[in-house]
Amino acid sequence: MADNLVKELHEATEAGDDRHGAIGEVIKKDPTFLDAWARLSESARDDVEGYAYARIGYHRGLDALRKAGWRGNGYVRWREVPNQGFLRSLEYLRQRAMAIGETVESERCDLFLHQLDPEWKSLQLPAFREPVFRDK
Repeated sequence: MADNLVKELHEATEAGDDRHGAIGEVIKKDPTFLDAWARLSESARDDVEGYAYARIGYHRGLDALRKAGWRGNGYVRWREVPNQGFLRSLEYLRQRAMAIGETVESERCDLFLHQLDPEWKSLQLPAFREPVFRDK
């Protein structure tokens, strides 16, 4: 990932009211930039929109992992910086799924995160907001 895009994403996340649009501009420069999709989910205007952005980051991340030789099992650790955009997308997919009442998907994402990185629970990534729990 080009350092300039990482810098642009950081600046975009600090863009105040234009944060969402600024992150979108970074994605236009490189739609494979997984952390940008996660950050777009984080800045979404509602849970359904955030869910969609997180799902894009998650699926693009799976594609990237497979392209790199990952075959669906084995660790994908947070401590490896290139994995962070994928894992952040998966975490936000988990949170957004819960918020829209997709409990089974949220639980599946949680299990997958812990399979990918057994230290996941101890990492304490901040939530984009308190998740909404809904009874089905």
